[in-house]
Parts: sequence; structure tokens; C-alpha cells
Amino acid sequence: MSDFDQEPFTRKSNPFDGSEFADNPEQRCPCLLLLDTSGSMDGDPIAELNEGIRAFKSELMADSLAAKRVEVAIVTFGPVRLAQDFVTAESFRPTSLSVTGDTPMGAAIVEGLEQVEQRKELYKQHGVPYNRPWVFLITDGAPTDSIHFAAQLVRDGVEKKKFAFFAVGVEGADMDTLAKISPRKPLKLQGLKFRELFQWLSSSLGSASRSSPTTETLALPPPSDWAEL
Repeated sequence: MSDFDQEPFTRKSNPFDGSEFADNPEQRCPCLLLLDTSGSMDGDPIAELNEGIRAFKSELMADSLAAKRVEVAIVTFGPVRLAQDFVTAESFRPTSLSVTGDTPMGAAIVEGLEQVEQRKELYKQHGVPYNRPWVFLITDGAPTDSIHFAAQLVRDGVEKKKFAFFAVGVEGADMDTLAKISPRKPLKLQGLKFRELFQWLSSSLGSASRSSPTTETLALPPPSDWAEL
């Protein structure tokens, strides 16, 4: 697959001083959402995705422990943009995502994984225990940039248990390419069941947040309500 020039990613400065951990010393369960906001998501797909994210917030807040432990960050593409830095569910304020541009999936994955590693370093610096991060990719198309390096990072990271990686294809997604990126079999979304997907995700993260940071495996509920199995 050929490379395409992408708009360079502009990093925001992070004024983080550690006070967040002093106010809330609970262990953390970080979740990064890698969300396709390219032009093909226009219309019902982006509207349902936004609704699903709002439901995600509500579901997490209904679980008092998850609200303090689960952290959410969002990287959108394209172009690649840090739409939400890591914050606890209590502080998460979903904003409506809009669509534009192409699908620089490879660059988004690389940037997202860097954000995860930076967050883990902050946990370590402040002595905050954390569960293995979750990285959740949602796309309805094929990448318009190279995914070779991104796929290598994902597979190496999963193998070394740096994070868990999930890939979900919306109608029109290149499932073969997602299978090259994700060691875990990618799932195909039923229609536009984003709300059901995020309800499953919030429930699963709630269970993860209650587990020990040293837990190797976690039994997840079947995604039968939202995925084509």
C-alpha cells in the first residue's frame, strides 16, 4: 500500500502536575478510543457514534468505582487529532465529533499508542497502580496511509502485554486490513449499533477496573448484542 502525505500532528502541551492523582489515588484503567472521523462517516454513522460515546459516559458514571478508575482518551482521524486527553470518567465531557478528510489510520494508531505510553509513565512517576490499557479502534473504511509500522507496534505491544487491542469495522470497513493490524480477530458492527457497543465496553471496563493490576486475563461478556459473530 502506498503512503500518502498527511497533515502533521500538532501536540498539545500537557500542564499535568500530578494533583489529579493526589485528589483521586484510585488505581487506573485507561482506555484509548481511536475513532475514524473521515468523510465516509458523515450522516447517520457519525451521529450514532456521538450518541454511543454519550451513552458510554452515562454507563461509566452509573458505576461509582469505574467512574473513578476508568480513564478515557480519544484520538480521531483524519486528520490525526487528540480530541480528548486521558481523564477519568467523572471528568470526561463528550463533545460532538465532526467528519472531515481521509483515513490516516496508521498515523492515528502510532500517535495513540504513544499517548498510552506517556500516560503509563505518569502513573509510574506518581506511584499509581494501573490495569493493562485498552485500545479500541473503530473505522468504516480502509487506511489512506501505510499501516506497516502501526501493525508492528500493535502486535509487539500486545505480545509484550503492554495493552489490549480491539478493532471494530463499521459497514464499508476493510476487514482484511484490520486483521493485519489486530492480533485479536476484528469484529464487524451490526448496522450502527454504537450504543450497544459502548454499553458492552463500559461494562467490560467496569469489570477490568475491579481486577488487580497484575491480572493476566479477564473474562469478557460476548459481544453478541452489537457484533456480527
